[in-house]
Amino acid sequence: MRQGGLVSPFPSARGRLANGEIGQPATEWEQRYRRTVITSDTVATAFVVAGIGIFFGARDAANWHEKWGILAFGTELLVLGALAVSRAWAPSVLGQGAEEFRRLGRSLFTAVVVLALGGIALTSRNIKLWIFVAIPAIGLVTMTARYLLRLRLHRQRQDGRCLRPVLAAGSPDTVSDLITRARKFPHLGWRVEAVCTADGLGPDGDHLDGVPIVGGLADVANHVRRDGYRVVAVTPDPHWSPDRLQRLAWNLEGSDAEMVVAPVLMEVAGPRLHVDAVLGIPLLRVSMPAFTGGRRVVKGIVDRLGAAVLLLLFAPLMVLVGLLVLADSRGGALYRQRRVGKDGREFTIFKFRTMVTGAHDARAQLAERNEGAGLLFKLRRDPRVTRVGAVLRRYSIDELPQLFNVLTGSMSLVGPRPPLPEESAAYGPDIRRRLLVKPGLTGLWQISGRSDLPWEEAVRLDLRYVEDWSLALDTVILWKTLRAVIHGQGAY
Repeated sequence: MRQGGLVSPFPSARGRLANGEIGQPATEWEQRYRRTVITSDTVATAFVVAGIGIFFGARDAANWHEKWGILAFGTELLVLGALAVSRAWAPSVLGQGAEEFRRLGRSLFTAVVVLALGGIALTSRNIKLWIFVAIPAIGLVTMTARYLLRLRLHRQRQDGRCLRPVLAAGSPDTVSDLITRARKFPHLGWRVEAVCTADGLGPDGDHLDGVPIVGGLADVANHVRRDGYRVVAVTPDPHWSPDRLQRLAWNLEGSDAEMVVAPVLMEVAGPRLHVDAVLGIPLLRVSMPAFTGGRRVVKGIVDRLGAAVLLLLFAPLMVLVGLLVLADSRGGALYRQRRVGKDGREFTIFKFRTMVTGAHDARAQLAERNEGAGLLFKLRRDPRVTRVGAVLRRYSIDELPQLFNVLTGSMSLVGPRPPLPEESAAYGPDIRRRLLVKPGLTGLWQISGRSDLPWEEAVRLDLRYVEDWSLALDTVILWKTLRAVIHGQGAY
């Protein structure tokens, strides 16, 4: 395929897939994936509803058609209708971040409310079973099924399939950053196939990071219509005035392309961004971060209940680990260390001891071998780490005693990494924003590579969590932590 007189090494939306096979337009795999999700939700809902209806309805066979059959059929229609109304099947959210599960949860909550109101109106005695058993079971099954489908989709994207072809338009620096991120995180589904810059050139001539530059910013719409890109990613550039952006949006109407504009506030996203019409002008409203309020109360309750349950579940393992630590080297089973928490208040953190006694005093002798990024001190093969300690660190088992910190309120299940006092003392004003919330047992840092991350990236992730925190984001992080712990990537 020729683009602007150049032979592109990348397939277009209507060309070949990355693995060399003749592919379908991106819209076809998106619709196919959407149909798969709809089928999965429908089958899961029918399975749960039929199982509950048959099991409990068998006890009241005489009134099966009158009560149980009607309730079962009505519940299924209600759940599927709520999913449709809440746009839980929109292609733009399927396989993308926490929004997919947020819409799924909102749909099920809507079904619960409607079902409860209908039960009150009909004075049905059996409505509680469907509210407190059927719909939660539907939620568990559908979320699990969607997660498995997402894993399969992500594996396909790792192989270069099921990716949306992207035309990036902006300054070379910002487009280069977008290309780097798209390649680093292929599971997000973007593949930058072409670039437009202000003058149609980049630092390397007609290519930017190996991606062909196909024209100027004024030519974006023409290239989209000709080559069928699914996403137009507009990154900052002085060329993009409000009038030109509006004209581009108009010119893209009728195409299959989705226009995505990178805001100036790059690290603010999710629930804090709202588009409002003020005096007839569309304005991007940025709400304040939620450091207090009802959601924080819910988070605190979930933290303490979750910590209590996890301590009960892991109690036998923690006793065994403690004995192994004592048998492996001299010293106590637990290690206590001062850390900095919310608002700069210091607290004592608990961990299983993974190093020999006196390891902190020996740190100065190893300072020249430090492999940690920024203010962190890390060594992949730290001579102070014991044999048992190396295993505990790899699978994060050494951090289980921090559940006591969560239980007492000095930490949260999810949050930024708790820094040492000397690290906190070196923070600048921007990095100190990490201290606006409680530190966490896990967080975005934990699920994104841990010690393998550059210091700047670790800080960016922590600040992103502080700015964009939500209960849905916490749920996703907790879910992904399990996979990160099993793989042990970046843990040493």
